[in-house]
Amino acid sequence: MTRKKTTSMTTQFTTTEVISGYWRVTFSNPPFNLEDPDTIRELQELIGRMEGDDTLKVVVLDSAHPDFFVNHYDIWRVVETPVDPEATLHAFIDATTRLTKSPVVTIASIRGRTRGGGAELAAACDMRFASLEGAIFGQPEVGVGLIPGGGGLERLPLLVGRARALEIILGSDDIDAASAGAYGWINRALPDSELDDFVDTLARRIASFDTPALSEAKRLINRRTLPSAEDLMESQGTFLDAFTWPTVGQRGSRLLRRAVEVGEDFELRFGHYLVDLGVDR
Repeated sequence: MTRKKTTSMTTQFTTTEVISGYWRVTFSNPPFNLEDPDTIRELQELIGRMEGDDTLKVVVLDSAHPDFFVNHYDIWRVVETPVDPEATLHAFIDATTRLTKSPVVTIASIRGRTRGGGAELAAACDMRFASLEGAIFGQPEVGVGLIPGGGGLERLPLLVGRARALEIILGSDDIDAASAGAYGWINRALPDSELDDFVDTLARRIASFDTPALSEAKRLINRRTLPSAEDLMESQGTFLDAFTWPTVGQRGSRLLRRAVEVGEDFELRFGHYLVDLGVDR
C-alpha cells in the first residue's frame, strides 16, 4: 500500500496525501468540532491550495472526533464572522461556492454529528457518505430563532426536495443517517465498520481516472444543480441580520441556560434540547 504523507497542517485542518491525486483532509476543533470564524479562514486557505495543485483529483473530508464531524457554527463568535464589504461573496459563501465549482471531486466521510454550518459545508461537497450507527444530521437554526445562512436553504431542497427540506429546517430536529440516506441528503449510510474502506476505495478509483474527464463531467453536471450566488448571499445576509432580532436575544439566553443545565449532553442531543426554548420553564 502506498505510504501516506502529511503534506500540510493548519490549526483545524490536517491534509494528508494518500496517493498522488488524492488528499484526505481531517478536521479537528475540540471539544465539539464547532465551525467558527477561524474554520472559515482556514477553509479558504485549504481551497486555495486545492486550486493551486494541478495533480489533485479527489479530496476526502473527515473528522478526528468520533462524535462530531463538522458541527454547527459557534454563534457566540458571530461578530467575528469574516465579511468583506468589498468582496463579491462573503467568506463562507465564497469558500463553499469555490468548492462546488472546483474541478477537484470532494467527498465528505461523516461520522458523528454534523449540524448547521457543518451540514452546509458537507452539502457543498460533491458526495456524502455516513456512518449508519454514528452519524447525525440537523439544520437547527430555526429552533434557535435564526435561519440557515450558509447554503442550507438553497442546497438542501435540491438534494431532498421542498417538502423534506421544510421538515428538516422548520422542525430543527436531529435526523439519523438512515433517514438522511432515504431522503437523499447523503449518497448512502453505511455500517460504521465499512465506511472508511468504502470511501477510500471510491476515492482511489476516482484518482485513477483522467483529470479532463473528471473535471468536465463535474462542470457539466453543475450547470443544472447549483444554487445561485445571489440566493446564497441573500440568505447569509439575513442570517447575520437576524442577530439584531429581539427574539434571538431572548431565545439565546434560554439556550445558554439550558446548555449549562445539561452539560455535555447538550451538544450530543442538540435537537432534543431545542424544544420549548421559547417559553420560560
